Amino acid sequence: MFNNLQDRLDKAFQNIKGQGRITDINIASTIKEIRRALVDADVNYKIAKEFTDRVKDKAMGEDVLTAVSPGQLMVKIVQDELASLMGGQSVGIDLAGNPSVILIAGLQGSGKTTFTGKLAKFLKEKKQKQVLLTACDVYRPAAIDQLTVLSEQVKVSIYKEVDNNNPVEIATNAIEHARLNNKNVVIIDTAGRLAVDEAMMTEIKNIKEAVNPNEILFVVDAMTGQDAVNTAKAFNDLLDFDGVVLTKLDGDTRGGAALSIKYTVDKPIKFASVGEKMDALDVFHPERMAQRILGMGDIVSLVEKAQEQFDEKEAARLQKKISKNKFDFNDFLGQIKQIKKMGNVKDLLGMIPGMGKALRDVDIDDDAFKKIEAIIFSMTPYERENPQLISGSRRKRIAGGSGNSIQEINAFMKQFEQMRKMMRTMTKLNKAGRPVQQAMPGFRK
Repeated sequence: MFNNLQDRLDKAFQNIKGQGRITDINIASTIKEIRRALVDADVNYKIAKEFTDRVKDKAMGEDVLTAVSPGQLMVKIVQDELASLMGGQSVGIDLAGNPSVILIAGLQGSGKTTFTGKLAKFLKEKKQKQVLLTACDVYRPAAIDQLTVLSEQVKVSIYKEVDNNNPVEIATNAIEHARLNNKNVVIIDTAGRLAVDEAMMTEIKNIKEAVNPNEILFVVDAMTGQDAVNTAKAFNDLLDFDGVVLTKLDGDTRGGAALSIKYTVDKPIKFASVGEKMDALDVFHPERMAQRILGMGDIVSLVEKAQEQFDEKEAARLQKKISKNKFDFNDFLGQIKQIKKMGNVKDLLGMIPGMGKALRDVDIDDDAFKKIEAIIFSMTPYERENPQLISGSRRKRIAGGSGNSIQEINAFMKQFEQMRKMMRTMTKLNKAGRPVQQAMPGFRK
């Protein structure tokens, strides 16, 4: 995400590297390049101009601190201003009331219905809520069917009235249904259009007045740039919504919507959607997004994703097995499963500082672990529990079963044994410490 903007900003910072002090002369070209980078990213010129003026005001005359170059200082100033432009800090959603009502709005094709399913999963798993999805898009073909499929995927209830073409009635009936069935969150998926029109705006305004939602979220396709910002303004003027959701951030995103929308409508970005999978939804953190735009990675989010999959009892069990050199292929499969639950492998690696740019043109398949899994699943239960007993004849059978050569199986077994030795060494060095999760070294394909 934001690859072009990241490259342009890198180029801008090159102009000031090696200087002993930030001055009018050496900052001029840097500021100009930053402004051009923002405009090229589809940020409104007025916003870009105000942004760079603030950066210049903060940077002018700043003495270089010990071990901090003007280039580093400029990066820090730009990072802070980018975070401020996108809202400064994350903002949660209002879940007061019984049930609490969340109204979802947006244009057709923005990813609104998919986000509705993702939000249901998020609230169910992260907030332990009993969620009821409500299908109020009575116009788009198969819209109700799509929401039904999503509700089944995330295992939450859905309220729909297939023969009713009045979305206001459906919404109010859904809230009553939620009260009677102990559902404490109602998420209402409304109809979208290809463009803002009077009928659409009147309808969603009527739904808002009828259900008095705790939260109105406006869903924006991040790939549409400044057009998304203009659409958000039109919706906000009518609905006075509470927050923005950016979808398709994993696409060819220039960044205009993310960088401009808070300034334009003065409403926080609350969520970012980065894929089609139902767990591909993140709380939006402006400071972390600023770091990623500048190529600094996002270690905090990476750690949070890891902690979501972390089981302290399991970690203690594994540490005990590792210390006795008993870590086996069943344990390894369990670790792979946890990593896969964390999300897209390339996105996870991109959260490591410096890795995002390095991996930009590298194709890392979501199924990067498939080959390893195929090898392990070709083993018998006995072999998985006793890796050291896998002889030459067993390796030949495993190679045939997994579709690999014997050389590949030998290389895999060697790497696994090296990993076991390394993990055992790390455990010995950590005698007095708490159980720690061990990072799995990458295996060659």
